[in-house]
Amino acid sequence: MKVLLAGGGSAGHVSPLLALADRLVADDPATEILALGTAAGIEARLVPERGYRLTEIPRVPLPRRLSPSAARLPRDLSAAIRAATAAIADLGAEVVVGFGGYVSAPAYLAARRAGVPIVVHEQNSRPGFANRLGARLTPWVAVSFPGTPLRGAIRTGLPLRPEITGLDRTAARPEALAAFGLDPLTTLLVFGGSLGAQRLNTVVPEVAGELADRGVQVLHVCGAGKAVDLTPRHTGGPGYVVVEYVDRMELAYAAADIVIGRAGANTVSEITALGLPAIFVPLPIGNGEQRLNVAPVVAAGGGVLVDDADFTPAWLREHLFPLLDDPRRRAEMGRAAAGFGRLDADKELADLVIRAASRAPK
Repeated sequence: MKVLLAGGGSAGHVSPLLALADRLVADDPATEILALGTAAGIEARLVPERGYRLTEIPRVPLPRRLSPSAARLPRDLSAAIRAATAAIADLGAEVVVGFGGYVSAPAYLAARRAGVPIVVHEQNSRPGFANRLGARLTPWVAVSFPGTPLRGAIRTGLPLRPEITGLDRTAARPEALAAFGLDPLTTLLVFGGSLGAQRLNTVVPEVAGELADRGVQVLHVCGAGKAVDLTPRHTGGPGYVVVEYVDRMELAYAAADIVIGRAGANTVSEITALGLPAIFVPLPIGNGEQRLNVAPVVAAGGGVLVDDADFTPAWLREHLFPLLDDPRRRAEMGRAAAGFGRLDADKELADLVIRAASRAPK
């Protein structure tokens, strides 16, 4: 099978794209994969590093208001559609799979023009323009979270890397603790995604000394180019380890007993798939999709939700500290999270792609 994958601009689009590619090739090594992306997106590095071909097409951001860029939209979109059409023809694509972002809309339109089946996967609970468009062009629509408003969608979950889905946290914990210089103690993992989260970076260190007094150590992933100021709040006791970025995020999860993080689709999907109890602090900007992403997890008892503005040292003392003192409640939250999480999303989406390529009934 020859599959064109379209998605880029952020890790949220590229990570599930790569997870699907890995699953398709694992199931049938003869599968040919070609990814569409832009020169400026993260996919320009991640896709070739994973061993897949990447064809670059023009980036076509959709303007939100009248501007000089709005006047160029028809020309820019036409150029991107032509480039996507050429990629479809070059591969001989039997199916086009889009994950949203700048490159997906041209890919959907080019596939529709070429008569190639389209599969849409939406990561977030609130879909963006590209996937709303794509969902109008095909019956083959998959989503990560229940309640995502795309007509006829089925919930496959979010495809995750095999390093996550195959992780045995208990077996990997000794290696994980050694990798970060941690001790076999209760461990709080703090991370705000690949770019970090300034609110988390500022607030959690405020209670560093109190965490140490409770016998809790911290692994804090602060984001590339960012820093965490611990002085003079942490003067002894269990460690507070700060790293900018983690290449092997599965080790961070293996070390963790509880997580504080944002609520992006990938973060929520990984945490729930692994059955980790978590405190979610949705990003306060954007279209509110992070709060929607985590709402069903919180409703199921698998996590705690706190608004960014309410995430303060006082809130941590009132809500986090009791969790740290209650292993039984953490275990109950972890089981509830695991009940929501999906470990087989890559297979579910791959099966949908195969059915679409063969034009089988949905």
